Amino acid sequence: MGAIEGWSFFPAMTKIVGTLGPKSRSVEIISRCLEAGMSVARFDFSWGETEFHQETLNNLKVAIKSTKKLCAVMLDTVGPELQVFNKTEHPISLKADSLVVLTPDQNKEATSNLLPINFGGLSKAVKTGDAIFIGQYLFTGSETTSVWLEVTEVSGDDVVCLIKNSATLSGQLYTLHVSQIRIDLPTLTDKDKEARNYLSKLGDLNQTQIFAKIENVEGLTHFDEILQEADGIILSRGNLGIDLPPEKVFLFQKAAVYKCNMVGKPAVVTRVVDSMTDNLRPTRAEATDVANAVLDGSDAILLGAETLRGLYPVETISIVGKICAEAEKVSNQDLHFKKAVKYVGEPMTHLESIASSAVRAAITVKASVIICFTSSGRAARLIAKYRPTMPVISIVVPRLKTNQLRWTFTGAFEARQCLIVRGLFPTLADPRHPAESTGGTNESILKVALDHGKATGVIKPHDHIVVCQRVGNASVVKIIQLED
Repeated sequence: MGAIEGWSFFPAMTKIVGTLGPKSRSVEIISRCLEAGMSVARFDFSWGETEFHQETLNNLKVAIKSTKKLCAVMLDTVGPELQVFNKTEHPISLKADSLVVLTPDQNKEATSNLLPINFGGLSKAVKTGDAIFIGQYLFTGSETTSVWLEVTEVSGDDVVCLIKNSATLSGQLYTLHVSQIRIDLPTLTDKDKEARNYLSKLGDLNQTQIFAKIENVEGLTHFDEILQEADGIILSRGNLGIDLPPEKVFLFQKAAVYKCNMVGKPAVVTRVVDSMTDNLRPTRAEATDVANAVLDGSDAILLGAETLRGLYPVETISIVGKICAEAEKVSNQDLHFKKAVKYVGEPMTHLESIASSAVRAAITVKASVIICFTSSGRAARLIAKYRPTMPVISIVVPRLKTNQLRWTFTGAFEARQCLIVRGLFPTLADPRHPAESTGGTNESILKVALDHGKATGVIKPHDHIVVCQRVGNASVVKIIQLED
């Protein structure tokens, strides 16, 4: 690997997470998604076999090599999903004002008046008048592909419901959601726990970050304690929109993103351009929504069905990136900075102080980039927390470590984990260069970084650059001005 790779262009500071699936798993399409600005690939384990996902992952690795664009991997676990099974896979049409029975007997076939579900306790959890939503990707709000039911009676284990809108459910699996009701299923399934144990045994993978997906009222009520434990937050607005009245969703989004911003943990917003699953252009409302998510302070936008099974995965990534870039031009950095400083309070820790100083310096001298040397990625993430208006290039310096049998370099992992943070563009330094030299300079790596910046047009003659690095035990922020 050359000294620096992976930051040839900055389409937007906000990151885009794309879900890879049937319509986006060939090497060719993944490569185009990376070129269009996808920096995290999400694998959704609520459907598909492990082998299927493994093939997709292998294709992703090939695409990363050929495009020379770094990409992180996000695995989305199954979680406590209530599901309706349709073994025959024939579309099921449901007519408004007629009745349908939800039964835990999974041997029965799904029809227009009977839907088998994977949970025996539904009849004990619901009461007459409760709202239930069913759809392939939960309730999209698109009245033809998902259905809204109202519980009219509970008989034994079965739940009888009135259908509120005519819809056709297609495919073999639909998600079921009961509004405002706590369903007694474990949040982490045995499968998820196996995955965690497996990860913790795999050397480097025990550093895997865990993001919490907030998708119901329970997640809202416990938000503060969840944020403390999680490495980041995903606001699953499709599901939240069912548990919350529509007029409250924006408010919760703003509050949650603000809290994430203040503690410097990535906030990811979902369900932004649903209509692009079948259309080349987003609606005006959706475009506005993406921009507002950016102005609220989101680190990343997560695309689900739009890239997984949508007709235009590449175009979707590209358009979302353009909207994000426009919104970033008008975001109130000054206000964000003041809030972050106030939240941290005094006395500041050594690292917070250096990070905020680096951002303040960069904005004052109108630097074109901030270059940060880091080995864990923590320093770079702190700089990004103060939301500088210019890209932060985090040069991850590999660390040599040994288990007494062999020496290994760590760094690639830390570099990729920065890919979900707004404004952070990680790159791996060449391990042959000394990282924390006592002489007080990282001249060799810095020179390579600057040369690469010039070559790609990110850095121009006479530009100011802010560099943040450790020298011995001290941290240093310096401002460099380039000659011609």
